[in-house]
Amino acid sequence: MNILVCVKAVPDFDRIIASGDLADKPVDPLTAVDDSTELHMNRFDESAVEEAVLIKEQCTDSTIDIVSLGPEGAQKVIKRAIGMGADNGIHIKADYARACDAMQTAGAIAAVASEKPYDLILTGVMSEDMMQFQVGPMLAACLDIPWASAVIRRKLDLEKSMLSVEQELEGGKKALIELDLPALVTIQTGINIPRYPSLSNMLRANKTGVSEIAMDSLQTGEKRYSVAGYAPPEKKRAGRVIEGTAEEKAKQLIHMLKQKSLLS
Repeated sequence: MNILVCVKAVPDFDRIIASGDLADKPVDPLTAVDDSTELHMNRFDESAVEEAVLIKEQCTDSTIDIVSLGPEGAQKVIKRAIGMGADNGIHIKADYARACDAMQTAGAIAAVASEKPYDLILTGVMSEDMMQFQVGPMLAACLDIPWASAVIRRKLDLEKSMLSVEQELEGGKKALIELDLPALVTIQTGINIPRYPSLSNMLRANKTGVSEIAMDSLQTGEKRYSVAGYAPPEKKRAGRVIEGTAEEKAKQLIHMLKQKSLLS
């Protein structure tokens, strides 16, 4: 079977803020990242890659393609996925800001995915940076295939060409869904433990290289939204430091809790 896994190269914003003069300031993720920014594989996508490799181990005639849309740093992420056991890599070249546009990302990947008969498409449930949960469902809509999100367990039945999945819902609930192939699922962390890339696979990735496609050469649709700005959460409460001896602190704390009806 043919499997496509979508991965994103994401920055470590905590490191970006700590290394510059951005502390205590709102950070626009679309402008805080440039070509020199260190990127790593989105951890949710790591679980999607691992799940694809597990399926390949079950169905040995499977082929895994990796696709990533983003700047030059995405090359390293694609090669890491090949190091984990994928077969081929496709890099849709675009700047980081465009990689954060869910609709355009889904449209570009759909244009690539439509060129090959994929039986299963896997993505992480979301990206660490934008946390939009949108690319997977939008991609499925573009390709007009069934989908399920936040999958925590799956069972593949090739004879029936069906995928049974367990979906994580809010409030601790779960849903059991059966999907006819081809289908798309977004993978939740915890479904597996992503493996480390092997040296032999990394050498193969460096030797074979990654296919490159300019995003501007693909039909991605119009940009449908823009970000007006970013701001830190509003500070609504001020902290209070209780001073004195241990006994005095305890009495003050009890008094405060009683005032707020938290202690009778």
